[in-house]
This record gives sequence, C-alpha cells and structure tokens, in this order.
Amino acid sequence: MSAIRLLVLGSVRQHGRAHGYQVRNDLEYWGAHEWSNAKPGSIYHALKHMAKQDVLLAHEVAPSTAGGPPRTEYELTEAGRVEYFRLLREALASYDQKMDVLSAAIGFMVDLPRAEVITLLRDRLAKLAAWRGSVTEYYAPEGGPAQLGHIGEIMNMWVHSADAEAGWTQGLIARIEGGAYVFAGEGEPLAGVLGDGPSPPLP
Repeated sequence: MSAIRLLVLGSVRQHGRAHGYQVRNDLEYWGAHEWSNAKPGSIYHALKHMAKQDVLLAHEVAPSTAGGPPRTEYELTEAGRVEYFRLLREALASYDQKMDVLSAAIGFMVDLPRAEVITLLRDRLAKLAAWRGSVTEYYAPEGGPAQLGHIGEIMNMWVHSADAEAGWTQGLIARIEGGAYVFAGEGEPLAGVLGDGPSPPLP
C-alpha cells in the first residue's frame, strides 16, 4: 500500500473539496513530508492519477483575482470513499505495513468508530503474535542469537520488533479504551489538526 494514496484521500475527505495546495499544506502541517513520500510532486501526481481512476472528482474553478491559471479542486467520489476506508482499515489491522503507512492510518483512525478501531488493532496484535510464533519455531529467543551464528541476529531483531510493536499496540488500545481522542460519532475528531496554522514541532 502507498502512504501517499491514504494521506491524499484522507486530506481531501476532511475538506470536502480541496485543491492541491490545501492538501500539501495539510500534509506538511502534519510533518508527513518528513516521514513519508508526501512531497509536492507526488501529491499533485496522486491527485491527478486518482482523478483518472474515478476515485476523485476534479472541478476546475475560476482563476484568482490576482491572475494565474484556474485551480482544480478535488472531492472524493463514492468509489474514493470506499477506497479510503478500505485502505485505512487494512493499514490499522496489518502487522507488516511500512512505518509511513501505519503513521498515516494512525493519523486518520479517528474517522472510524472507537469500537471498530479497537477491533482492528486487536486483529493487528493477533497477527503480530502469529508472526512472532512463526519465527520462534526456528529460533528460541532465550538461547540468544549466537545459537544460529550471525544469522541469529536477524531472527533476534524480528522477535524484538514484534515485541515492541505489540507493546505499542497494546498501549494504544488501552488509551483508546480509556477514552482518549474523539472518534467518529463522538464529535469533531480533527478539530485543531488541519493545516490552518503554523506547523507543530516535529519529534
């Protein structure tokens, strides 16, 4: 899955209709240009490409009074809405997504109901446990990596990665179950996180 596809669809959906600069501003405000491939060229390419796929509907609007060419505004089609939620759910439930895809999904998880997000994250935990189990069929962590020579370091890394991912996911589930954040049907999930002000400091 491409993070840019999920990011662009999510940004356009939040605005209802948005032009490329608004989408770019959102993603830069969230720091997505630092942790994903959401660079200006890829954003505009994604918008045009998804319009050709009928995932987005393009509207040409009047040029500004300052002059310049007409801007194109985009909105999600019904197919785009279905695609957005499919990508979002898949990214939250998968254990092997790239970090930028998972980051995008966490950024938009509040577009789903709280209970559904918890279910998807529990699914992710189960997949992480299964993946860890497949590694430990061949590698016993308690024996240390040297039991398999330097190749054991690979499996040791996989086990530590699975444990760290599981710990983080369990913590997120606990925070959500404890009432953190505003999810779909509970109010305005993204109040204060659209790009209307200066960029927040990046971690």
